[in-house]
Amino acid sequence: MAEGSAINVGARLREAREKKGISLRQIAATTRISMMSLEALERNDLSRLPGGIFTRAFIRAYAGEVGLDPERTIQDFIVQFPTDSAAAGTRHAAQAEDSQAFESDRRAIETAVRLVLVSLPIAAIVVYFGLRDRFQPSPRPPAVIVHTTVPRGGGDTPPAPAPQEPAQPAATPEPAASGLSMVIAPKGSCWVSVSVDREQSFSGLMREGDRRQIAAREEIGVTVGDAGVFTYTLNGAAGRPLGAPGAVVSTRITLANYRDFLTR
Repeated sequence: MAEGSAINVGARLREAREKKGISLRQIAATTRISMMSLEALERNDLSRLPGGIFTRAFIRAYAGEVGLDPERTIQDFIVQFPTDSAAAGTRHAAQAEDSQAFESDRRAIETAVRLVLVSLPIAAIVVYFGLRDRFQPSPRPPAVIVHTTVPRGGGDTPPAPAPQEPAQPAATPEPAASGLSMVIAPKGSCWVSVSVDREQSFSGLMREGDRRQIAAREEIGVTVGDAGVFTYTLNGAAGRPLGAPGAVVSTRITLANYRDFLTR
């Protein structure tokens, strides 16, 4: 923290709010930022803020509500906390390196599993038709019909043989669906950041009635500023809540774990 710095963004935001006679609860209601995050901004408590673009987005929204220049306030925040920003960048880089090795192994395993799943139905069909041709009985010789004279007055007629139904081929299992499809439709205003296959796709404020569709091959990363109003579907099924109202949540949805995010 840089409490002794000449620039104190948190104190400046609080002073501007008090001059306007606005409460934190009013700002939370209009910006959809949680009270906990707003209090952390005024105390310069970075440990309770999401960091990166989300912290800057919170500052921009707060400054706009109390009549401060949002861009100037963000620049002062960067000047006030250069060391924390650099440390955050180092932590993110280390996490990216660790996850890169993990992702490489995971993708290799998933590729092998896909090849097995695709090969099994083909092998089953080849084996089935091969065995059928090998063990198919040879055609029977034509039946000899013998005409007999039935004495007048009675006698039982032998029953005709019942027709045999042809054998049905074994059903081939359908291949599993691949890829991820997410539709985001929040029921209130909240900040949303989305990455697709580890590439940034979207970041900004979404409001009730907004709708955004996301498609990925392997992974969707989501960070939300208010988990209580964030609603979505995954591959056409309703998704479960990511957290409590007002909570800032970051998560990764993959082909391996996306069913864990569906409602039961």
